Amino acid sequence: MARLLDAAEAASPVEAVQSVTRELAEAFGATEVSFLIADLSGRALVRLAHVPHGSEGEPTSAEPPAANERQEAAERATVLPFDGGPAEQAVRTQTVQVVAPGATGEGGSVDEWTLLAPMTERGEVLGVLEMLLPHEPDEDTRTEVCQLAHFLGFVVIANRRHTDLFEWGQRSRPSSLSAEIQQRLLPASRTCEAGAFTLAAWLEPASDIAGDTFDYSLARDQLHLSITDAMGHGVGAALTATLSVGALRGARRRGASLLEQMAATNGALLEHSSERGADDYVTGVVGRLDLSQGRLELVNAGHVPPYLARGGSVERIDLPANLPLGLFPDTDYRSTVVDLQPGDRVVIVTDGMLERNAADLDLATVIGETQFLHPREAARHLADRVLTATGHDLRDDATILLFDWYGEHGQARSTVFGADPARASARLT
Repeated sequence: MARLLDAAEAASPVEAVQSVTRELAEAFGATEVSFLIADLSGRALVRLAHVPHGSEGEPTSAEPPAANERQEAAERATVLPFDGGPAEQAVRTQTVQVVAPGATGEGGSVDEWTLLAPMTERGEVLGVLEMLLPHEPDEDTRTEVCQLAHFLGFVVIANRRHTDLFEWGQRSRPSSLSAEIQQRLLPASRTCEAGAFTLAAWLEPASDIAGDTFDYSLARDQLHLSITDAMGHGVGAALTATLSVGALRGARRRGASLLEQMAATNGALLEHSSERGADDYVTGVVGRLDLSQGRLELVNAGHVPPYLARGGSVERIDLPANLPLGLFPDTDYRSTVVDLQPGDRVVIVTDGMLERNAADLDLATVIGETQFLHPREAARHLADRVLTATGHDLRDDATILLFDWYGEHGQARSTVFGADPARASARLT
């Protein structure tokens, strides 16, 4: 481990992961070790490769990028869509997958043993460590590779702060200015596993970004969360969303109560809109969960009510709507308290999940169908269903934030290499 840490620290941020994988190849006698980063779509992995430059400054590889490849200068990214195979199984079940020689891979038949270990931190899938070995890996080797894949995840987290390489690799589709702003508003991790809960969130953008955001933050005894939808589309909506998220975070970090956070955000939006001579407003649901008691306080600012999945039923939470944020000064916001029970799942969505061309989608039924999936997979499944219902033509951003409540705040989380195996989704059949 010390040797790997030294290799990571000695290399530049763009070469740190490659430096560690070289050390792993030497230590295990592997012919090849690759880091497959999770695509931002949540539906693929991406193989990052460096194409060295020759003396004339051009990449030495004369082969043009294939249909599933992107190349920028000396960097190449190959998208590997999830197809139910071993790589997706590793991510979904959070277990190591071993593929025997003779199986068909992305480049044809593979003549060596392939080991695929998930790279996960607190339930957030960073990618997969892929290793080609001349001999079948025994149980000790599998365990050690999983431990080192977990370590490599922290190398990625630390070094991506200093380079755009990983962000570039994860983006399999172009990003507009409004999408760039929107992505910067979202928390760095879309999943969080803790002892008393597991949370995951997902944003499926419309073709013209519509200003959706989600946020969460864990305090010692509280979980703060929000989902917001700024009026309009494009850069204007993204800027309004920036104001609302910044105001909510600032008030939260000052120790404001939930209602004080709403009042501060309402005031910030009104001040901005008066300066611009515009009517910028935001709908949303903002909440705070008391982790010691399972009491969830929610404020609905002109938004669609959340869902509560309890036992075998899924129902809308009776959450009266206040006025949206940014409409009138001195708006009196009211909160509602929901007492959660262990096993509950709370699902908050934006109206993009309920848009008119998705009218045939019974969201409550789909939430019920996904109750036994890890929130990470449940969020993606819900997004997939709304995309299918709309013919992949979203007119509005579709955003989901959901969490499972287990109770017993303060209990230790049972983990294996960055994930709780008891919470992982079942294997695809």
